[in-house]
Amino acid sequence: MINSNDRAAALQLIRMFCGRSKFYVSKNVKALGLTRQTIHNKIELLGKQEIIENITINIHPYIQPDNLKYVILEIKTNPREPQILEKLLKIPHLKMLDGILGEFSLIALFVFKSTKDYHEGLEKIDNIMAESYFKKYQILETIRVFKTNGIKIDEVDLNSDFTMDRNDSLILKILQEEQEKKPISTYEIRDIMKNQYNIELSQSTIHNRIKKLEANGIILNYSINFSPKKVGYKGKYLVRIKPKDPSKYNEIALNLEKNQFIIDLFRIGEQYGLFAIVRVKRIEDYAIFIRDLYISEEIEDTYTNFVLDELKPYTNFFIF
Repeated sequence: MINSNDRAAALQLIRMFCGRSKFYVSKNVKALGLTRQTIHNKIELLGKQEIIENITINIHPYIQPDNLKYVILEIKTNPREPQILEKLLKIPHLKMLDGILGEFSLIALFVFKSTKDYHEGLEKIDNIMAESYFKKYQILETIRVFKTNGIKIDEVDLNSDFTMDRNDSLILKILQEEQEKKPISTYEIRDIMKNQYNIELSQSTIHNRIKKLEANGIILNYSINFSPKKVGYKGKYLVRIKPKDPSKYNEIALNLEKNQFIIDLFRIGEQYGLFAIVRVKRIEDYAIFIRDLYISEEIEDTYTNFVLDELKPYTNFFIF
């Protein structure tokens, strides 16, 4: 059990890790009022308590030459077929997998980095589900990403003329997937590029490429994956929203993205055309959230799934 003092300390450190530039212990000693060694000790303790997991980044969904492809998958499974869950968890593009109440028992979020990855991923999903008892699943493709991990996409200054090459993509992959609880250095990235991908780039070249990725809006922010429940977030809900006037989807979405409870917001090609991931610290907060939706008189209907279990968390959002 985590006491209130430990929770407050964890929230302070998580906030420090989230920003447009990389977290450096040496630069935050004064802000935290702690010595460098004390900060390292606290980070280590938070890791042992499974409050924090690893440092990562968020990437703009509309990068060139290929936009990221967000895909939501709903699945009905039988509790006696755990191999389905195990195989889904092995798909590298899987970002989130939750157990839910409702017609379907699982819901997943995949982020594919190219058209090739997308088609290969869907084939893997089809093959896995062909082995399931119910063979019941539904793929929801996103049309637009309005918000991801608490970041409003329309507020990000993306240089749409900036086109990445393979080296840029690999640097992003390393920053997103291969960091631990300590920020990775450009020297370590250089070694990974050489040893895993047989690509030789100097440390200074990698540093300059990262700065360009930041300046052009490709890297949305630096962050850290953490356990929401252990820092006070008691509820997670997946909400589909149907506006009264379909011509106002964008207008409504741009208003909804301002809501602090909405962590992710997508436009999907369904009757309920907005899909939101909602986090609350108190269950009562969700009732307030839904009430406020209807008070606006812009919403005709909503459909909610309560998340029972986060089987693969997607949790490096801006905390509130």
